[in-house]
Amino acid sequence: MSERVPLAAVVALGVTQIIGYGTLYYSFSILAPDMAAYFAWSIEWVFGALSAALLISGLTAPWLGVLFDKIGAGRMMTIGSAVAAIALVACSYAPNKAAFMAALIAVEVAANLVQYGAAFALLVQLRPQVASRSITYLTLIAGFASTMFWPITSALHAHLTWQNVYLVFAVINLLLCMPIHAWLSHAASARRVASSAAYPRIEGVLAPARRRLGFGLMVMGFSLMSLVSSAVLVHMVPLLSGLGLGTTAALTGTLFGPSQVGSRLINMVFGKTLPALHLAVIAAILIPGGTLILLLTAPSVPGAMVFAVVFGMGNGLLSIVTGTLPLQLFGSDGYGKLQGKMMAARLILSALAPFVLALGMANMGITPSLSITAALGGLAVVAFIFIAVLR
Repeated sequence: MSERVPLAAVVALGVTQIIGYGTLYYSFSILAPDMAAYFAWSIEWVFGALSAALLISGLTAPWLGVLFDKIGAGRMMTIGSAVAAIALVACSYAPNKAAFMAALIAVEVAANLVQYGAAFALLVQLRPQVASRSITYLTLIAGFASTMFWPITSALHAHLTWQNVYLVFAVINLLLCMPIHAWLSHAASARRVASSAAYPRIEGVLAPARRRLGFGLMVMGFSLMSLVSSAVLVHMVPLLSGLGLGTTAALTGTLFGPSQVGSRLINMVFGKTLPALHLAVIAAILIPGGTLILLLTAPSVPGAMVFAVVFGMGNGLLSIVTGTLPLQLFGSDGYGKLQGKMMAARLILSALAPFVLALGMANMGITPSLSITAALGGLAVVAFIFIAVLR
């Protein structure tokens, strides 16, 4: 049987990923100032609440990953769309800070159910033989989430309160994403019932005796890359301002998004035969490499532009390899559980990184803090090279 990417499923998932990331993550930064004013919080406390919600949701990720395997990623994504809608409504009607915090935790748990980790597991369950290509195509489509939902959220917020914007987003998750996920769940269930010979399982390249160490190294590599990415992106404006590049913040932002999508497009066209481990090493070099370029060239505007392109390309590839590398190393069996464990480590570090970098910048200064951050990112390269040695 010819191995074809399930394009209809990938496109449908691409739509729900754009909505999932747009409504549950990217919209927050635009609505946060009004949330702070409504609850009489400082803006720092509002983002602190988001970090706490991300941290707590990270602790639930391993359990959710087991459920992806046990009852199917499609079913979990269908449930996740309903939970996302309910959580957004709960946020919009929260009468006080405690209720808002609880609802925000529910939003981030729902995000774990409908975003990349779940979507990658669904693609593996649909057609494991071509899952790596399917994941690459999906990340290319979903890369437009911020490009689409920052202006959409801003346009809605110009006419609606933040509560009403969240109500609109709840309706979108319920009426658009949930039916798509239900359809994909049915398709995945039908595939399970079909002959197992139709789409054979994928065998991992790591020997069973080396998988525990290999998994630890992989999680360490991805977590360190996520730490650098999260810390730098959250503090992009103060970092650039502190390095004498405050006027380039908007330009850097416009280059970052297209660079993410561009790296995924280049990989899709020219990197079809490139092993996932090699791609992981490239991504692990680009993310701290971009940070070093910023440090070494500041306050040069061309240097800041190169930083945005290199850093953006590294982040674009990171999204791909978090889906494809576990499949290459460990195979398709238990893939959802692996994604759950990885999501936990990445979410916890991503939640803590902005806070830790803020402390570092306040106490040590920007240059030493950013240097340490880049050095930590460089350790990801070492982790992936050790995985190559294990093979």
